[in-house]
Amino acid sequence: MGMTTPPRTLAEALRARDDESLTGLLRARPDLLSPVPNDITQLATRAGTRASVVRALEHLDRFALQTAEALAVAPDPASYDTLLALLTGDGQDDGAQLDDAGSAIRDAAPGALATLREQALVWGEDDRLRLVRTARELLAPSPQHPSPTGLGPTVAEATAGMSPGRLQEILAAAGLPATHDPVSAVAALAALFTDRTRMGELLDTAPTEALAVLDRLVWGPPYGEVTPNPTPPVTWLRNRGLLLPVSTRTVVLPREAALHLRAGRAHRVPEPLPPAVVAAATRDPQSVDSAAAGQAHLAVSTVEELLTSWNSGGPAMLRAGGLSVRELKRTASVLDVSEPIAAFWLELAYAAGLLASDGEADERYAPTPAYDDWTELPVQDRWVRLATAWLSATRTAGLVGGQDAKGRALSALGPELDRSAAPEVRHRILALLASLVPGTAPDPETLLARLRWERPLRGTSTSAGDTTDLRSRIALWTLNESELLGITGRGALSSQSRALLVSGPAEAAALLAPLIPEPLDHVLLQADLTAVAPGPLERPLADTLSVLADIESKGGATVYRFTPGSVRRALDAGRSAADLHAFLATHSRTPVPQPLSYLIDDIARRHGHLRIGAASAYVRCDDEAVLGEILADKRSATLRLRRLAPTALAAQIDPASLLEGLREMGYAPAAESAEGDVLITRAGTCRTPPRTPPVPVPEGPPHPDGTLLGAAVRAIRAGDTAATVVRKDTSQDAAAPAGSLPRTTSAETLATVQAAVMTGSAIWIGYVNADGAASQRVIAPVRVEGGFVTAYDHTADEIRTYPLHRVTGVAELADSEDASSGDT
Repeated sequence: MGMTTPPRTLAEALRARDDESLTGLLRARPDLLSPVPNDITQLATRAGTRASVVRALEHLDRFALQTAEALAVAPDPASYDTLLALLTGDGQDDGAQLDDAGSAIRDAAPGALATLREQALVWGEDDRLRLVRTARELLAPSPQHPSPTGLGPTVAEATAGMSPGRLQEILAAAGLPATHDPVSAVAALAALFTDRTRMGELLDTAPTEALAVLDRLVWGPPYGEVTPNPTPPVTWLRNRGLLLPVSTRTVVLPREAALHLRAGRAHRVPEPLPPAVVAAATRDPQSVDSAAAGQAHLAVSTVEELLTSWNSGGPAMLRAGGLSVRELKRTASVLDVSEPIAAFWLELAYAAGLLASDGEADERYAPTPAYDDWTELPVQDRWVRLATAWLSATRTAGLVGGQDAKGRALSALGPELDRSAAPEVRHRILALLASLVPGTAPDPETLLARLRWERPLRGTSTSAGDTTDLRSRIALWTLNESELLGITGRGALSSQSRALLVSGPAEAAALLAPLIPEPLDHVLLQADLTAVAPGPLERPLADTLSVLADIESKGGATVYRFTPGSVRRALDAGRSAADLHAFLATHSRTPVPQPLSYLIDDIARRHGHLRIGAASAYVRCDDEAVLGEILADKRSATLRLRRLAPTALAAQIDPASLLEGLREMGYAPAAESAEGDVLITRAGTCRTPPRTPPVPVPEGPPHPDGTLLGAAVRAIRAGDTAATVVRKDTSQDAAAPAGSLPRTTSAETLATVQAAVMTGSAIWIGYVNADGAASQRVIAPVRVEGGFVTAYDHTADEIRTYPLHRVTGVAELADSEDASSGDT
């Protein structure tokens, strides 16, 4: 595969690579595989397209990108020594370029150049390095697109179109001999700017104000505006070509002069090494694991509390999708958290497939059937499912409350919250945390600096001091969300989270299980109508208590409060007063307070005294005085009641609204069926149809596995063989344009194929498949019968059978050897 002469094109450079190198290219740039290129030439063409080059540049670290930027302002082609000089400088800047920094650059430069070569952004030998044209266009300076290096155009580019007379004036002012050849004049001026001795002598004669102008332009941007009557310092610089005109009011500092002022450096601060992640604090690893486990248990409890509150049906979906601001505030109030944190829990439950819309005409959110399966798992397994869903989700809760590109508000559970960069940033942040000593909490600013060094072009800004780009915001959200979820504890990565990243869910669950407190089977009843749960409760106890009482506060211990409404809720769920007394006596470590017994008996005595059914709705009661009291109450005016009989009232609103209205008036009505039986409201009856979790939005094409990469390389090699193999020259081939399919008659095709079977030689064919796609192939025919040819296809690297009527033509190879012996 090796080539004895230097490559002249990118295609030739790729053709000279071995299979391992081509595999590395396709792995680093998977977009080149969609679809698999037919040959090396097509691969090189695709690697040079703007979209593919932009994607490749976005995945470079800062120093590899700085190396590419230096090549963009270097001569084309450039030697490795020229490139290294642009990165390290010439050492003539009064010691500003430190020896240790230069040594680090010289050590890192070969690796950065190897990365650019591997990704087909640079090709050529060390004495003739070439940056692909599209990358040069993207990184080279222009008035519309300033170079990232801050350098301007060369003298030749800036003086293009300048009159010979003006060139002569500049040469005379700079003390250079006159020449009538514009090319020689430009070359003489460029030679002056690149000669350190002569350039230093010229600048020694410059006014101090002129040097100040150069100082403002030297590190970019190199363009400046001038007035029709420029100041004497600017005039001095213009007369000597140190400022060249771009337009009538714009001048530019030429690249050669700027490089002299920069001591030959393309960048003010080369960054060959990634910034270190600095520790903000060091914790005891065991305390980190305990804190993370406690937060993990709280995360599971919070998601469960959220979805339990939606058991009877969640809020309605907005017409454009998502949750309204009012419903988000209501959810935050239920969870006793801020609205951004409530949005995070909502998005986490949605990403884990525990929450979805029901798909009805009046679409509402509700728990999914998967939620019921999830609640049956041990706490550690429930946490692992939440954590893995968060790691891979592209849903970004931090965007809730912001605006999209059209100025529309982004709502929780809305359709515009997917950001494909989120999983990569989360994994990278956690990987950096895992690289620290256990128990180390990092400084967030150093984490952001490291992230920007690794992907400087990703997001909306490449400024090292700008924290508003998307990746930086996702990184900050990741730190906050990982603490909420129990991935980290006290700012440091926990042992169970390390296991989740390295060993998988099973190992993480095993490490977390001993740290989860055992659920309790009792509470402590207080005389103030409260119950204290000193820890997590067993599921049956927690489920019943959540119906019988309202949660007043949460933390290490949970406080429940018994109210008339909560007791009525338990009675509506089918519990009797005797059941409630027995439940409390069984599960309380303290005596049942008398006020609580009285509350239960009082609510139970009145519960169901009033009966509501459908007329539109009606109220019936054996006590006529109670109905008279309702009619006399001014608050009942909105219920539009009228007496039908001494023990019955009719209403013109639906039963549910009538039930709620009478409860707000202080009564305890019960709904009844058409047969007159009391309707029991049970929790957990509202579920969506089976739903799958939302699919993460991929960031670019998927990364191919080893099998696909190997097959793709073989196909490209074989296609390249078919495209470049030397064929016997025929009159038809000579007249056909390069790259066209061979054309022969059916009789000639059959005769050539049969001859190849007898001689065992390979031939070149043109083939059109059933979809009409044409391709060139090199095959070694084995058998011809029934209108089909069976052959070993070097393009597919397997035995295939082709219909002869789809073969456009055949051509013999220049030699009779197997096609695989051709020089590729």
